[in-house]
Amino acid sequence: MLKRLSLTMSAALIGLASMAEVNYQVVPMPQSIQLDNSGKMFSLDKGLAIAYPGDNAQMKRNAEFAQEYFGLVPEVDAKKSKATIRLTLGLESENPDAYQITVGKKGLNIQGASESGVFYGLQTLRKSIMNEEGESVQLPWAVVAGAPRFQYRGCMLDVARHFMPVEFIKTYIDILALHGVNKFHWHLTDDQGWRFEVKALPELAKKGSVRPYTIVGQNVNMDDPDNVLYDDTPETGYYTQAQLREIVAYAAERFITIIPEIDLPGHMVAAMSVYPELGCTGGPYFVRPYWGVDPDVLCAGNPKTLEFIKTVLGELCDVFPSKYIHIGGDESPRVRWEKCEKCQAKKKELNLDNEAQLQTYILKEVESFLGNKGRELIGWDEILEGGLSEGATVMSWRGYEGGIEAARQHHRVIMTPTANCYIDYYQLKEHNYKEPLAIGGYLPLSKVYDMEPIPAELTEEEGKYILGAQCNLWTEYVVSPDHAMFMLLPRLAAISEVQWLQPDQKNFEAFTGRLGELEKIYRKLGYKFCPKFE
Repeated sequence: MLKRLSLTMSAALIGLASMAEVNYQVVPMPQSIQLDNSGKMFSLDKGLAIAYPGDNAQMKRNAEFAQEYFGLVPEVDAKKSKATIRLTLGLESENPDAYQITVGKKGLNIQGASESGVFYGLQTLRKSIMNEEGESVQLPWAVVAGAPRFQYRGCMLDVARHFMPVEFIKTYIDILALHGVNKFHWHLTDDQGWRFEVKALPELAKKGSVRPYTIVGQNVNMDDPDNVLYDDTPETGYYTQAQLREIVAYAAERFITIIPEIDLPGHMVAAMSVYPELGCTGGPYFVRPYWGVDPDVLCAGNPKTLEFIKTVLGELCDVFPSKYIHIGGDESPRVRWEKCEKCQAKKKELNLDNEAQLQTYILKEVESFLGNKGRELIGWDEILEGGLSEGATVMSWRGYEGGIEAARQHHRVIMTPTANCYIDYYQLKEHNYKEPLAIGGYLPLSKVYDMEPIPAELTEEEGKYILGAQCNLWTEYVVSPDHAMFMLLPRLAAISEVQWLQPDQKNFEAFTGRLGELEKIYRKLGYKFCPKFE
């Protein structure tokens, strides 16, 4: 007879944890854990064979992950196979990421609704046993099932402000996979650095990636930029297209889609420093060594602007197979456009009412270009201001309001409000000497966990336009891989339960009870994390 566990009964979960060597209570928590009360166990021994469908390359890779995680030996699933550990497809679920782990008389079977579901089942089993020692792990007979609430489960990393090496990007992807995240939003360009190689414009990354020095400290009055302290350390680095393709393939093996971002028409000063004709004033411009919103943006009235954008995005699409391409659209002041003859002439030509509609004009051109390549546009919620282009998806960061408005207009939405999702904020209220420098703000683990991506103001039908949730790691003050991991963890664990669990399944006390085992895994894998939480 099987005993079913309720996710909301934290006391029962804690009691059960002391009864079984392995209890399958991981982060994100499975939707159901049915333990056999017979006390029977399955011995997961290193060197055992694991069978998989031999004609499926993704399942073969899943079997190789099982070899890496558990020391198993992949074996093609033929009729003659006597393996007691199997990876199979065919789980009946409309959710392609659903999985079921069955441990019983016939052995151990991880079944998925698709190959990705099998991968997530492997992650759940991996986290269940990683802290157990020895050549053999005893698994109690059970049926463990999980499926994510949202199809879009994202995490963003900004490498424009501080470049991160290729090996760390792979580690970052591994961290996302461990937490069931399936979208890696990669912020590749900004005023402070251009990190994407464009072969048609070879000087763009070579020169636009170089910042001779960087502002020291924070909350500086940039009204007087000459009276600011800078370090003497150059910031350099960009990714070649060969490196990017390698990273894309690495992520795909882990069922993670990389969504690249080239922020436009604002946050483009690094590009304009190389091609000053793209700006309204003609420059000169320089790669910004300080932060904030810059008034210099791409000239909306210059035909070369769209040529430049299409050249960059064309090569971006060649490298990244993602359905979605993020074009930013945020924090793009229009003060230069108001005084620019070319912009005003374009405004008159298109019979536009205001400068915000000039941005919409650019975005519609970009959307059409991407559409011809089978791609779709994502932008920050400012893209609502001049009228939303037809197929755009909105990433709501300035609170929930932009997402609510977009959903009511029947546009797809990804919720990433600063109050719950900006993990460049401090994690501890009293952070002096306890945390490295951050941009400011205060976002404790509990507030991340409390996030509800579908606002109550939306109807059931409108709520269907919310694709999911995402946390964002901006790196103005995040200067190294260790620092990035510290800011990310364990808050990524909290957002993963937002992404996977239904609201009535979430329980912060139960979550923190499971967090200790996850932090042991962080230590084993060499991941830095904030050891305290609030």
